[in-house]
Amino acid sequence: MYRNILLPKRHCLPEGILPCLVCKGIAAKRSFLLTLPNRPPSNPPLAAIPQRNSLVNQTAESVRAHLQAGHWAQGLPAERELCQHLQVSRPTVRAALQDLERQGLIKLTGRTRRPTPDTPGSGTRGTNTRVVTILTPRPLHAMSHTSLFVIDTLREMLAKTGYLVDLHSDPVCFSSSPARALEKLVEARPIATWVAWGSKEPMQQWFVQHHLPLLVLGSCRAEIPLSSIDLDFHATCRHAADLLWRRGHRRLALVLQQDAYGGDLDSEEGFREGLNQHPEAQLHEIRHDGTPAHLCALLDRTLRLPSPPTGYFVIRAPHALTVATHLMRRNLSLPKDAAVLSRDDEGYLQHTSPALSRYALDPNYLARKVCKIVRELAERGSLIPKAIRLIPKLIAGETV
Repeated sequence: MYRNILLPKRHCLPEGILPCLVCKGIAAKRSFLLTLPNRPPSNPPLAAIPQRNSLVNQTAESVRAHLQAGHWAQGLPAERELCQHLQVSRPTVRAALQDLERQGLIKLTGRTRRPTPDTPGSGTRGTNTRVVTILTPRPLHAMSHTSLFVIDTLREMLAKTGYLVDLHSDPVCFSSSPARALEKLVEARPIATWVAWGSKEPMQQWFVQHHLPLLVLGSCRAEIPLSSIDLDFHATCRHAADLLWRRGHRRLALVLQQDAYGGDLDSEEGFREGLNQHPEAQLHEIRHDGTPAHLCALLDRTLRLPSPPTGYFVIRAPHALTVATHLMRRNLSLPKDAAVLSRDDEGYLQHTSPALSRYALDPNYLARKVCKIVRELAERGSLIPKAIRLIPKLIAGETV
C-alpha cells in the first residue's frame, strides 16, 4: 500500500502532499524520507498551470497592433520614443521588440527596425482604424490626478471595445508653431483617431486643414469646425463672480496663468460678464507664469496695494492651493479676511484645512462622455462640429 522515496532538500512536494510537522527539523539536511501511498504508474499528466500575461507580451501585442494598423511602415520609432508612447520601461520595450524579431514581424535594417513584408498591414495606410492617439502637452507624471484618472479610465473603456490607445506627450505640438512636430507624428500614425488633451488654436487649425479626425478635450473658438468637450467655464465663472459679490466682496482678483488655453479665455470672459452686473465691483488681474514663486511674488505685490482684493477666484487647483496657503502665511484668515474660490478640483483639495471652496465634476462621468464621442469619431471618420459643455457643481467648502 505504501512506498518510500528519497527526495532532495529542494525537491518540490507532489501536489496535495504536505510535509509532516515532525520532520520539520530534518528539512535542513540534504535529503529526507517521504512515505507516499502506492499509485499506479500510469497517472494522467497534470494540467498546465495558467500563466499571467507578462508586461513584455502586452507591449509586444501593442506594437503588433500598430503594425497591423499600418503604422510605422517606414520604420519603428526609437526605443526611447516607444517607452514614452507605451508608458513602459526600456528593458520591457527591448524585450518586446526582440520577441517580434524572433516571430519575423520586424527586422533590423541598419539602426532602424522595420516591419517585414509578411507583417499584416505593413506598407498600407488602411481604411478603418482601431487606434486612438491621445496628445498631451506634458508627460503623465506631470499631469494632474484628475487628468490621469480620466486618461486611465478612457484607455480601459476603449480597450474593452477593441481600440488600441496610444499616448504621445510633446509640448511642441501645443506651441504656436506645431506644424513640423505634427507632420512627423501623423506620418508615423497615418490612420489614428486623435484626441488633444487641451490645445491651442494653431494645433486645431492644422488638423482642420489636413482633414484629420480630432476631438479636443478642451475648448475651441466657435469658428473652428471641431468637436470639443469641456466644462462650461463661461457659466461657471459667471456664477463665481456673482457668488463672491453676494458674500460681500467688492474688490476681486482673477488669478490665471499667462499661457492660457481656450477654457481659460472663456473663464475670464465669463467672470468679467458676471461682474458687469455689479458696476461697483473692482477687478484686479494676477497673471503668473505657473510657478509658485512668481505667483507668491505677485500676491505680495497685490497685498501692498492701498485697497487689496478680498475675494480671489483662481484658475486651476494647484494655483488655488498656493493662493490660499500664501494668504494664510501673510496672517490673513480665510474666509474672514479674504475668500478663495477655485475653478477646478483635485482630490487633494478635500484634505485642506480650511476646506477649499471649489467647483467639481465627476471624472467618471467625463470619461464616459469622452469615450462615447471618441468611438463615434473613430467609426464615422468625422463628426458634425459641436461643443459639448458640462456643468460642474459647487463644493461650498470653508474659504468663501
